[in-house]
Amino acid sequence: MLRAIHHVAIICSDKDAALDFYHTKLGFPILRENYRADRDDWKIDLQLDEGTEIELFIMKDRPNRVSDPEAYGLRHLAFRVASVEETVRALKKRGIPCEPIRIDTFTGERMTFFRDPDGLPLEIHE
Repeated sequence: MLRAIHHVAIICSDKDAALDFYHTKLGFPILRENYRADRDDWKIDLQLDEGTEIELFIMKDRPNRVSDPEAYGLRHLAFRVASVEETVRALKKRGIPCEPIRIDTFTGERMTFFRDPDGLPLEIHE
């Protein structure tokens, strides 16, 4: 019945910072960029892979994300990569700091986290 993830929606506070991070630094192509006057916000759709998108909603006056302690709900977004070490080097060259690489206790695979401009935790995992 449920076959795949169609999209992930992320609420961002700053359009320029979000596009710099997700489009310029992470390289996700822009599919659609629309201003919604009735909501006074932007909805920007990015291509993650074939069939999967990231929706960025640029909204004003939203509460800050609760991080510590973590709240119920979506915890983080994880991306599969061929090499965590190579990806960390590429992210650092683009000015994106990453946590130290560690081993997933259950899978034995390398992984680490970094954050978007609004503090959303993003994971890379082999």
